[in-house]
Amino acid sequence: MSEKSKNTQRDWSKFDSHVITQEEYDEIPELTDEFFDKATFHIGGKVVSKEEYANAAKKHIQRGRPKSDNNKVLLSVRYSPEVVEYFRSTGEGWQTRMDEALKEWVKDHAA
Repeated sequence: MSEKSKNTQRDWSKFDSHVITQEEYDEIPELTDEFFDKATFHIGGKVVSKEEYANAAKKHIQRGRPKSDNNKVLLSVRYSPEVVEYFRSTGEGWQTRMDEALKEWVKDHAA
């Protein structure tokens, strides 16, 4: 390692042991509504309105997939291998097709 590189190393223990004083806190400017009202919002390098930015942020923060209006029951079921093989062979969405086939059967056999 060159002499210059050695000089760029930091003493992180010194950094970690620093306790922030009240005076240091007082130096931090208050982030008021006025401060944010003056802000220019960007998405992908393009200037957007505050509302567009807020909507994009909501979508980004949302966790998982969107909630479905059609709640289903999680259930562990055993099917014959040939039944599972048939539906799987139909490709992506096979579980939905299996559900629809069962709903059709229920509709046809309802009392």
